[in-house]
Amino acid sequence: MSWTLLIGLAMVTFFNRYLFLEPKTRIVVPQFVMSMLNYAAPCLMISIAIPIVFFDHHAWKGIVQNSYFYGAVFCILVTAVTRKLLMSIVTSLVFFYGLLYLL
Repeated sequence: MSWTLLIGLAMVTFFNRYLFLEPKTRIVVPQFVMSMLNYAAPCLMISIAIPIVFFDHHAWKGIVQNSYFYGAVFCILVTAVTRKLLMSIVTSLVFFYGLLYLL
C-alpha cells in the first residue's frame, strides 16, 4: 500500500465525515445516514490495516513471527482498557517497535 493511497483514503474519509457531521454545515441528512457515518472511519481503518497486518507482498505472513499481529492485538487491548487515544497510540507504538527490534 502506498503513502499516496493511504493519504488519499484519509482525506476522503475526513472530508466526507466533516461535510455531514460538522454542525455548521447546512446539509441535513436522515438519521440512518448519520449513524452510518459514525462507522465509516473504523471500517476504513480495518480495511487498510488487515492487509498490512497479515500480508507481505501478497504472501501470508503467518502469526507466530508476526510482530504486526501482536502489535495490533496489544493496541486493541490497551485501547479497550484505557479508553485514552493518545496513551493507547504511544504505548502501542513502543510495544510494536520493541517487538520489531526483538524479532
